[in-house]
Amino acid sequence: MTAALPATHLHSVQPIDGTMLRQVCGHFVTGVTVITSGEAGGESGGTTVNSFTSVSLDPPLVLFCLHNDSRLRAMVEDRRAFAVNFLAGRQEKVAWKFAGKQTANLSDVPHKRSIAGTPVLSDALAFLACTLVSQFAGGDHTIYLGEVVELGAARGRDPLIFFKGTLGALADEPHQTHYWDG
Repeated sequence: MTAALPATHLHSVQPIDGTMLRQVCGHFVTGVTVITSGEAGGESGGTTVNSFTSVSLDPPLVLFCLHNDSRLRAMVEDRRAFAVNFLAGRQEKVAWKFAGKQTANLSDVPHKRSIAGTPVLSDALAFLACTLVSQFAGGDHTIYLGEVVELGAARGRDPLIFFKGTLGALADEPHQTHYWDG
């Protein structure tokens, strides 16, 4: 038996409109990261992304996507290294600082350097410092694949999340564990 779709259900066939695609994909809850790159004593920068995922445990690989016009692209490609900084629930202002065309100056945001010298946001929920393994064309974005070489995480804090175009923290309610065996 199939369930009837509600009247508000959005449906489209080819060609897919970019605005509608963004609206539909907005129903998928993601974490919020700031990707940082650069050298100690040299140019460093960051940009907010939610297109991040882990790829493999052995070897430890992750990926993220940057728009082809991103100001961080050249830095990641030149340095061949980046850090994925998972933002905590109370870091919405940090996410917005790095989201605009005029990004925050990394020197204005508390950060430290990974062992390899990649900038890592000091108050991030967690971080993964990576070396760039490969990059792939993905339409108007470039997909970056990196090998994790250093990592760290804070304890007892909730993540910043992105849903339907808005940023927010998880609700301050007791968490119940549910298991889904799909």
